[in-house]
Amino acid sequence: MMRYDKNKKPDVSPQTREEAERIARATQRPGQTKEQTRLIAQGIQKGIEEYKKQQKARARTADKVKKQQHRQQEQLTDTPEPDEPAPAPASSVLPWLLLALSWLGFGLYFWLMRG
Repeated sequence: MMRYDKNKKPDVSPQTREEAERIARATQRPGQTKEQTRLIAQGIQKGIEEYKKQQKARARTADKVKKQQHRQQEQLTDTPEPDEPAPAPASSVLPWLLLALSWLGFGLYFWLMRG
């Protein structure tokens, strides 16, 4: 059975490591040693990791707020006011109107063809 260790740092993704090395090489100065470049790459890598942590924290916070708003809105819509009757849907008038217009059109067509 594996245990979760709080203090163990997660391994850095290869993409993050490559990106940090690429940036460190791109900003390398003449006469800079490989050790200095490696240290710069590590610093950039830590910066990228910190940025990702911040973005995850922001996303979690935004998700919590969104869920909270969704819950509040559900509570508001789930409990309708008992004093107000539910309004009749206005879309039920449209089919009847179209039926009446079609019958009127048929009648007009037959009247014009007869005469």
